Amino acid sequence: MSKDNIMNTYGRFDVVFEKGLGSKLYDSNGIEYMDFVSGVAVNCLGHSHPAITKSIADQSSKLIHVSNYYWSKQAVELSEKLCSFSDYKSVFFCNSGTEAMECGVKIGRKYGKIKSGTDKNVVIYMENSFHGRTMGALSVTGQKKYQEDFMPLIGGTRSAKFNDIEDLKDKMGSEVCAVIIEPIQGEGGINSAAIEYLKQVKELCEKYDALLIFDEIQCGMGRLGTLFAYQKFVVIPDVICMAKGLGGGFPIGAVMTNEKASVLVPGDHGSTFGGNPLACAVSLAVLKEITDGGGVVKVNEKSEYIISKLKDLKEKYPIIEEIKGVGLLLGIKLKVDVKEFSKKCFENKLLAVTAGSDVIRLLPPLNVENGDIDKAMELLEKVLQSYN
Repeated sequence: MSKDNIMNTYGRFDVVFEKGLGSKLYDSNGIEYMDFVSGVAVNCLGHSHPAITKSIADQSSKLIHVSNYYWSKQAVELSEKLCSFSDYKSVFFCNSGTEAMECGVKIGRKYGKIKSGTDKNVVIYMENSFHGRTMGALSVTGQKKYQEDFMPLIGGTRSAKFNDIEDLKDKMGSEVCAVIIEPIQGEGGINSAAIEYLKQVKELCEKYDALLIFDEIQCGMGRLGTLFAYQKFVVIPDVICMAKGLGGGFPIGAVMTNEKASVLVPGDHGSTFGGNPLACAVSLAVLKEITDGGGVVKVNEKSEYIISKLKDLKEKYPIIEEIKGVGLLLGIKLKVDVKEFSKKCFENKLLAVTAGSDVIRLLPPLNVENGDIDKAMELLEKVLQSYN
């Protein structure tokens, strides 16, 4: 099998996975790995969950895709469900987190145009943030390493320091149409926003009549122990952007808006595959498992169990500097090279990826079993021991 025809855009590990079940993956040689990456917070119910496989089989035998010139029953039902569980009025469906962010940026710009013509068009984003690699999302990503080879980016953006309300006050003005923030910076290093900070951000947005947009792509859909991340922080933004866990492994993204931010009209935005019957059917199945199946409630219990194990390891191994995160979006801040550490985890059959310059991410499925947590911690300790 030649891999030469795949464009070289990822630094992949040397493995081909062929099967998955729950928190485990199996490579082409049948070797088992503990998967604490979950497709980077995508496989919220683990691999090959029966509710997901059944929804794919059932819906694909009826209708996979229909143009958005027409209504889809599944899209309507999913929008009703999402709105019923939240504080939002309407939903736009797309296919990924980056697409959701592109839509979010456009909503901010359209809101500014309605309010003040061309004079209200600045989008503020946070330093160290990550929102995607398409040009719009990249333009509001606060990491130069992703941006520098693709200049010039889209104009009308401004960065602010994360968790620093005084810096944001200096950056705000009547020209600002939106502020975009991750409640927890995932790619940036598992950095949590302070609740008081988010409350003040909301107040500033109201003062300057700007939309507050939350990127919940990695931290949403039950991962923090609430269905939506904003519910954990007790701050209601005007817009939330979602994807990853929304489809449990099937591609789907969504943008939810309140009354204030519901500014798009026919022709403003679109997505050929967005809201297709198959993706929405799968998402409905995932949502049912997370809510009715008690998945969200169990996240806090699982989180406490993992964190207690990690704290024990921190006491034993001084290379661990800090345990970070909320729910099942966790990070281990290390005093050693994290890329090398991630590689050693892989060699020991534990999948765990980096976040920022000094953090290893742990993103198990929301329904991870305690036995699988124990196994993952054993493998993690083997790696830690190699540094003694």
